[in-house]
Amino acid sequence: MGYATVYVGGLDEKVSEPLLWELFLQAGPVVNTHMPKDRVTGQHQGYGFVEFLSEEDADYAIKIMNMIKLYGKPIRVNKASAHNKNLDVGANIFIAAPGSWVSEEEKRICAFFLIVLKGSNKRIIEKK
Repeated sequence: MGYATVYVGGLDEKVSEPLLWELFLQAGPVVNTHMPKDRVTGQHQGYGFVEFLSEEDADYAIKIMNMIKLYGKPIRVNKASAHNKNLDVGANIFIAAPGSWVSEEEKRICAFFLIVLKGSNKRIIEKK
């Protein structure tokens, strides 16, 4: 038996990781909670993950917690998948070398956004 993780979606902005921990502790021993945060605002993105000691505890959490109301909003609880875990990664951006069709002003604007994106730890893939 290994750890099992559930995805929790539809979370109100008032929900915190300690609250998530306490809520899901009712289903079984919680190992970890994680609520990805927006890189700009620092606010969580309305979803999180709860890791349980066993698959059985995770299944039980899904059974008893899915669609309960938390701060008046129904939460969605289901098995976490690799796709769900990577939702906070953000988009990969491909930027080709600008051609003659790009004006000088557009190049300056693009350069500004590249600096902003690099500063926010976004991954930029440049054409070599």
